[in-house]
Amino acid sequence: MPRACRGAKITKLKSNRGAAKRFRAAGKSASGKTRFKCGSAKRRHQMTCKSTQMKRHARGGFTVRDEDTGRVEQMLPYA
Repeated sequence: MPRACRGAKITKLKSNRGAAKRFRAAGKSASGKTRFKCGSAKRRHQMTCKSTQMKRHARGGFTVRDEDTGRVEQMLPYA
């Protein structure tokens, strides 16, 4: 047996670290795809100049849209 084949391991897939910090798995949808949760945008800084309504609407968590789920799944292979 050649040396290269002995004990050969399949390499692990890397997660996109930026995506790993922004999305987390939230179960499966009816179609069998993984659903992902994400935070809302524009909530990091300069909150004093933003309207109360804007801050209130951005308060809850959101799920990733169906058309973007495939891209997120590709970036997070083990989610």
